[in-house]
Amino acid sequence: MKTYLKSSPHFFRLIKRSLLLCMAFLLLLAALIPAPLQEPAKLSVVPNPVKSAWFLLWIQELVSYRVWLIYPVMLGGILFVAMPWLIGRAPERAVWFGPRHRTIAVLVLVLSMGILLLTLIGLFFRGENWALVMPF
Repeated sequence: MKTYLKSSPHFFRLIKRSLLLCMAFLLLLAALIPAPLQEPAKLSVVPNPVKSAWFLLWIQELVSYRVWLIYPVMLGGILFVAMPWLIGRAPERAVWFGPRHRTIAVLVLVLSMGILLLTLIGLFFRGENWALVMPF
């Protein structure tokens, strides 16, 4: 144990500095780049297709295939919340992508790529009446 460096305060100072730097950078970006909002909603004119926000677009894309596909999303959310209890006790020594957690790491990577793919399809490849179109 004498070869270890305590995480407090050394590590947390680094985390605090990086948090403040990221917040300042995001505030600067928010001040300089306008949000890509649409015009105010009009009840008489509904855009075709009506797309949700980009961070929910993958769910809208998934449900456009089959309505029941929302249930695996809900199950995944429940499993994500329960993950600390599913993984179990932490090992004595921390290891990045250790053999115990390799399955979970691969599963999270595959799910992230699937969500990114569905978001890109919904954002760029969906046209009028939710038909697949080429973006160029």
